[in-house]
Amino acid sequence: MFIQRLEDILESWRETASAEWRPVTGIAVIGLALSVAYIGWQHFFTPDRWVFLLDNANLAFHEAGHPIFGLLVPGLAVYGGTLFQLLFPALFAGHFRRQRHGLGWSVALVWFGECLLNVGRYMADARAHELPLVGGGDHDWTEIFSRWGVLTWDTHIAGMIRLIGLCVMLAALFWSWKRWRSARVSAKGRLIRRSGGGKF
Repeated sequence: MFIQRLEDILESWRETASAEWRPVTGIAVIGLALSVAYIGWQHFFTPDRWVFLLDNANLAFHEAGHPIFGLLVPGLAVYGGTLFQLLFPALFAGHFRRQRHGLGWSVALVWFGECLLNVGRYMADARAHELPLVGGGDHDWTEIFSRWGVLTWDTHIAGMIRLIGLCVMLAALFWSWKRWRSARVSAKGRLIRRSGGGKF
């Protein structure tokens, strides 16, 4: 029974992987590029390093994650905030990938990358304790890095996480541009074939 179910899931994934992606429009690519530029500006060139709508949503998911993971496994409560925060854009990315929705996939990846920038900001504060915490509670990353014995590496690890987040966002933008360009080339090829071009 379990083996059959697993085979069905794998078959479904194979079918999805072979399906065509929906095209991404030029306007969507421009909008995505402006969004990535704005997010990058906010995180790297402003003192708050906060994207109002996204990071308020991220904060809500983060805070919900602590009690949810704490109920499942009490020892995971401190990790639950970050895990839950990253889980939401990852689920959206998985959904849009399954639907072969190019723009949705790209936007979800940008959100995931932005979440990593936000997590990196929190990690970098593990020793400084300058960020205001909801309810004035304990600092997640002070606790986590102390457990791992890497508290003095907080800013180095945070820098790597932020770099990964930026790379994810840029990769999503590049992928959507490639999808748009591919759709344009295909459309141009179809137009040439319809008009009888290339025949001598």
